[in-house]
Amino acid sequence: MILAATTTNDDLLGGVNDFFDSGAWMVTRNLAIFFVAVFWLATAYWVYKDARRRIEDPWLVAMATVLGLVPPFVGPIVYLFFRPPEYIEDVRERELEIKAMEKRLGGRDLHCPVCRADVEEEFLICPVCTTKLRQACSNCNRPLEALWQVCPYCETPIDHDPSTVALTEAKRPPRRQRSR
Repeated sequence: MILAATTTNDDLLGGVNDFFDSGAWMVTRNLAIFFVAVFWLATAYWVYKDARRRIEDPWLVAMATVLGLVPPFVGPIVYLFFRPPEYIEDVRERELEIKAMEKRLGGRDLHCPVCRADVEEEFLICPVCTTKLRQACSNCNRPLEALWQVCPYCETPIDHDPSTVALTEAKRPPRRQRSR
């Protein structure tokens, strides 16, 4: 009875031993090692590509890539926790949009009230449709705002011409009709 149990164990262990010594096991093991190595290098490459899109400093990109390589499979996870939240391109685009908005809000975007052509602040008439936009100072001939009582350049009192279309009125957006 003891002899039969040892023979069964030897047969079982011998079968497992024969499997691990076989060519099929060697091919399977080598393929598994190959795919693990490829996946490891692919995660390190992903860290490199992502770091280049998110970090401007080349030294920090190199350190992130080393972090993606050295602790295999743990490095990219650590990188995910500490990487910048935005791409450099998105940050630059947002900054440009903010600058454009500030420029639009800060500077006056002036148009002729009749033909909507772009006009500058110092224009007295519209160069497209010749609509009178501002009144000129009678003393220094500089353009005046509609609400000014005195020319700020030469201190001459202003007598307002009622036929002048003030540019301040042109700056207001057109009225919207109420839908009923």
